[in-house]
Order: sequence, then C-alpha cells, then structure tokens
Amino acid sequence: MKEECLVCKKPLEYLESDVLMECAICHKKENSKTRCVAGHYVCNQCHTAGMDSIIGLCLNETSKDPIKILDKMMALPICHMHGPEHHVMVGAALLTAYKNAGGSVDFEAALTEMVSRGKKVPSGACGFWGACGAGISSGMFVAIISRSTPLAQEPFALAHRMTAKSLGAIGEIGGPRCCKRDSYLSVLSAIDFIRDNFGVEMEKHEIVCTHSAQNNQCIGKRCPFARK
Repeated sequence: MKEECLVCKKPLEYLESDVLMECAICHKKENSKTRCVAGHYVCNQCHTAGMDSIIGLCLNETSKDPIKILDKMMALPICHMHGPEHHVMVGAALLTAYKNAGGSVDFEAALTEMVSRGKKVPSGACGFWGACGAGISSGMFVAIISRSTPLAQEPFALAHRMTAKSLGAIGEIGGPRCCKRDSYLSVLSAIDFIRDNFGVEMEKHEIVCTHSAQNNQCIGKRCPFARK
C-alpha cells in the first residue's frame, strides 16, 4: 500500500456515520467518518497546514494554463495524493490563470476568499455528499469572479452551472475517488465554461497522469488521463 494515513501510512477506512475522534496531530476533538485502520484521525486544518504556500505560488505565477498551475501546487510538500487541499487548489489555479488571461478580479482578495471557502469543504465529501470538493471548488471560483451571493440572479445561476458541469464530468468516470483525476476534470470543465460565459480564453494542454503509482485505488485505463 502507498501512503494513506499521514501519521502511520496505513490505509484509510470510511465509516457509515460520524464518530467523535481526536486529531492525532493537534488533538482537537470533532465528529468524522474518516480514519485509518490503526485508528488515527487527522482533521482538515492539520491536513491542509501550509496553505499559504499556495497563495505565494499564485501571486508569482504568470501562466494562463490552470493545469500547469495546478501541477505546480500538486508538487508542493503540503499536497498529498488525496485530501481536502484539492478543494482549495482547483479554485486557486483557476483564479490565477483567469487573472493572467485578462480576467477582471481583485486577485489577492479573491485568493484569500478561495482559501477560506475551500477549506470548509471536508474530506470525503465526494463519497458522502455526492459532490466532490474539487468540483465544488470550480463553482466557488465562478461565484467569486461573478460576485455571487444567495440573492444574486445570473451569478447564482452561473456558479451552480459550473459546479454541475464539473460534477457531471466526475460522475461520468465514476469511483473510487481520485483527488488528482477529479481536480483535472473540474479544471478542464471550467476552462470551456469560462470561455463560453465570460469570454476569457485560458490555455490548456493534454494531461498525462504522473500520480498513479501513489494511488491505491487507481482505476487504470478507465481514467482519461492514464498513459496510453
């Protein structure tokens, strides 16, 4: 088995209902359905420690290709094979490429807001909520650039349509989870959506996965990003 638990590297298990658990790192107690087979639980806050490095990367990035930006984030020490950090990274990569491609946005404020919103989506949302955090992150990105609120009309619709487009692409492939695959699918969905609805042309390139060796649940050739 490859890395799963951040404490002991053993595989994770998912429970049917919430159980009160204590984070093995910060010792905070909270309800969760996720732990490793040895009983270790790591909270979202500890799993995403060091998120400021993503903001720093984005502020210094000039690429218009959100996939290239996302790959740089995935290479950071804070990024694991799976985890809630992807719920921030998708939206942050899209914000950065959107700004670099000429999109109008208060960039630093938008990045800070993206981190704040993305960190609120827990790990396991893909399986337990029926809504992968990577797909939700693309909707958050659109909500931010369109200044959507619960009382908005067109921005409200656009953000929901973006999330639906990403989740539809993720659902077409099916499970089990892969945070890398779902992040790529969400970003690709957003590139076309932003071109069609905002008139901003971000760049993209063919994706060939380099993460399969670290994924215990890799679906192999069923993945659209598998090596041919």
